[in-house]
Amino acid sequence: MKTLVSTLPKGQERLERAIAHMGLASRREAKDLIASGQVKVNGKVIREPGYGIMVGNDTVDIKGEALEGKETVLVYKPRGLETNSTTGPSFAKATAGKAKDLHDYFPKLKHLAPIGRLDKDSEGLIIMSNDGSLARALTKEDSHIGKTYVVTVRENVTDEAMQKMSRGIMLDKVKTKAAVVKRLSRTSFSIVLHEGRKHQIRRMCDACHLNVEKLLRTSIGHLTIGTMKPGAMRNLILDDVERLKS
Repeated sequence: MKTLVSTLPKGQERLERAIAHMGLASRREAKDLIASGQVKVNGKVIREPGYGIMVGNDTVDIKGEALEGKETVLVYKPRGLETNSTTGPSFAKATAGKAKDLHDYFPKLKHLAPIGRLDKDSEGLIIMSNDGSLARALTKEDSHIGKTYVVTVRENVTDEAMQKMSRGIMLDKVKTKAAVVKRLSRTSFSIVLHEGRKHQIRRMCDACHLNVEKLLRTSIGHLTIGTMKPGAMRNLILDDVERLKS
């Protein structure tokens, strides 16, 4: 396998990569913006995607209209809502007249897609966005963004169970990644995950003979639940989005 070597002078970064790191667009979107003449470096229009810049020294400007339409919202999903609706006539009949998923509960956000999942019986933070580069940053296999959960169970939380979850548990013949686990009370603990396998925490608890009574996602990266209540939402500013992508 050949190793790609940058042809740019030391300290420079490709323009489309720099734009992506700023959280303004994905690399593919950035290339299109550059090619269409909507990007300036130090006041000069640049149409070459591979153009090298000194991040922190060179000034990059993108036409305002090129960035319109990007929207990212942090919501507190109440318990009982699906992330995405289940289909089928029996489900539709059982939930007639009721909010079934996030789009039903937050009709103003129907143009945004949830990033990741939070199962029906869980509650807490989830991000809804139309920013493809943010979705990729949060869901890629090597994402560094941790998600924190507070879990309440029926049984006593033993040291053995916490150690087992922190080291990783075999699920579907694949071991879960190491997690940060901390006891909060006799029957509750917090856990920080860097992956999002289906029903992961519930299955990890099941492997430790613990029955989950409440599962609350309290943070996504630097974003915390704070004083938010079920059904609350707030728009994320560009700085928040950039931190999640960096």
